[in-house]
Amino acid sequence: MNLDYLPSFVLVFAVGLLVSVGLTPLARWLGRRTGLSDRPGGRRQHSGVVSRLGGIAMYGGFVVAALMTLVLPQSFMPPRLDPNELIRLSGLLIGVTAIFVFGLLDDRFQFGSKPQYAAQFLSSLIAIAFIIFIERVNNPFNHGQIIFPWPLVWGLTIFWFMGMINTVNWLDGLDGLAAGVSAIVAAVLTIHMLREGQHSVALLPLALFGATLGFLPFNFNPARVFMGSSGSYFLGWGLAALGIMAGAKVATVLLVMGLPILDVAWLIYHRRRHGGQPAFNGRDHLHHRLLDIGFTQRQIVIGYYLFCAAFGALALGLGTRIFKLVALLVLCAAALGVLFWASRQPAGRYVNGHRRECKT
Repeated sequence: MNLDYLPSFVLVFAVGLLVSVGLTPLARWLGRRTGLSDRPGGRRQHSGVVSRLGGIAMYGGFVVAALMTLVLPQSFMPPRLDPNELIRLSGLLIGVTAIFVFGLLDDRFQFGSKPQYAAQFLSSLIAIAFIIFIERVNNPFNHGQIIFPWPLVWGLTIFWFMGMINTVNWLDGLDGLAAGVSAIVAAVLTIHMLREGQHSVALLPLALFGATLGFLPFNFNPARVFMGSSGSYFLGWGLAALGIMAGAKVATVLLVMGLPILDVAWLIYHRRRHGGQPAFNGRDHLHHRLLDIGFTQRQIVIGYYLFCAAFGALALGLGTRIFKLVALLVLCAAALGVLFWASRQPAGRYVNGHRRECKT
């Protein structure tokens, strides 16, 4: 990293962080004032009335910090090496705004699954229109690349965006879980881009990192504000786009988000097998299952952080493509092992993370 541009990185991170910190109390007040709040009951086990408009803080922090990269003097900023970079930045800002607004509407009207999937599909088309798509991937078995035909480009990109949005949305089941994991992904992408010499693009995941960190202290257990659909949709779309803008480093995002992604796949399979609907909101998510088994929210959330951070470090440390493929396979095996183990444990087996002694 060229230290001449260090002030711009510090400034973008600080703006994302401080705007998010400043907007979170406003989001708390606004949620209570408008009735867009959650009360205890059912799947929700928190105490008191908690605003679900925290997504406003993260969205505001990220967008303001991202816009800073456009208005600051060029001499202060790293040069843009890609002629399409501004087009993709425009698409990023338009896309996260569109899905954020839909998330706010969902927080208000609680849409069913069909309108949600339609909005996710349409928002992925925004990405494609602004050249944010998965066109090629590195071949793990040689130094070449696999270039996809256009129908497959569209299909993979739409699947990637919808998958990431739903993964983050479903991950948002415990205090601080989705925000913290997203912060880890943003940090890994920032480091990766800096190592690849993509200094100007690295400012964007850095802005997201600052925005999520600014929100996280208010959202960590016991949460004083929830991110709501506006926050989870915004984070999912933003991470999907930044993963592509990082040079289509989808494998890096898959390594960090491997456990949440496999949890979604496991749930879809499990619910289909038992005649349920994949979009049904139940307590069969891994984090809910661990909670029912007897672990605390903080233990589960920190465990997720460590798991995601470990594989993020692995993604950054592995130099060859074949090793990353092996790491993905190891991740799949480890995550599936955790999912299988959790599905076989009875409720109440543990107390605060310690195995309950059986009385004879």
